Amino acid sequence: MREHGHKSRRRFRQPSVLPGFGLALGVTLFWLVLIILIPLSGLIWRSSSLGWSQFMTLALDTRTLNALKISFGTAFVAAIVNLVFGVILAWVLVRYRFPGKRVIDAMVDLPFALPTAVAGIALATLYAPNGWIGSLLAPLGIKIAFTPAGIVVALIFVGLPFVVRTVQPIMEEIDKEVEEAAATLGASRFQTISRVLLPGLLPAGLTGFALAFARGVGEYGSVIFIAGNLPYVSEIAPLLIVIRLEEFNYPAATAIAAVMLIISFAMLLIINSIQAWSRRRYVYVA
Repeated sequence: MREHGHKSRRRFRQPSVLPGFGLALGVTLFWLVLIILIPLSGLIWRSSSLGWSQFMTLALDTRTLNALKISFGTAFVAAIVNLVFGVILAWVLVRYRFPGKRVIDAMVDLPFALPTAVAGIALATLYAPNGWIGSLLAPLGIKIAFTPAGIVVALIFVGLPFVVRTVQPIMEEIDKEVEEAAATLGASRFQTISRVLLPGLLPAGLTGFALAFARGVGEYGSVIFIAGNLPYVSEIAPLLIVIRLEEFNYPAATAIAAVMLIISFAMLLIINSIQAWSRRRYVYVA
């Protein structure tokens, strides 16, 4: 009877598709705890030691609220712009052949390789009132550098690759026959895009949006050179954290970081929920 039980267990035991799963999972969890969970736990523990009244006083400071508003507001606007133009750029790279396509495709990844400080200096030089682009906009009364608009420009620059590289592989999987079939059935070009193509691209687009937004919220190097860093005007939350640390005001820096963590986690949770809902809806409709 015991021997029969051993044979049954051996018979129904399914081998793992990927060898070394236990070791890989252990290394992954160890690295996750070491790199992410321990620092975040330390931040939460330090914030909880402040006390609720002191934490709220530091978090609701007028300068802190303005810095958080600028950071999250500009990151959201930049992510929206990147979502629209990133999808268009990915569509051009996937669907069309033209001279210089490989060069443009390689330039998309430039913000990944370029140091953020170099990007910030370059953008500030271009969009300053005496820069190449800024001098053209100045007679029109448009000022980009050293304003919140400059922050949006910098965040668009660093966040665009996230949308393009997230949406591009999904576009490559969509056959042209799908568009031809929609046109054969009498669908207009707008109907083909809105009802056939975009539903399948929505989950990937939301993922790219979330990545670009998360990068924009925590961006520092490319922003400080073009923002102007004026309190209550163009001061971002990461810069305010650095300022509080330089003032040895560690409780204030911890409170600002904790608020950024909470807001970022909540917004990413909402975006991921919408993404999961859109994926289920697309599968159901398909």
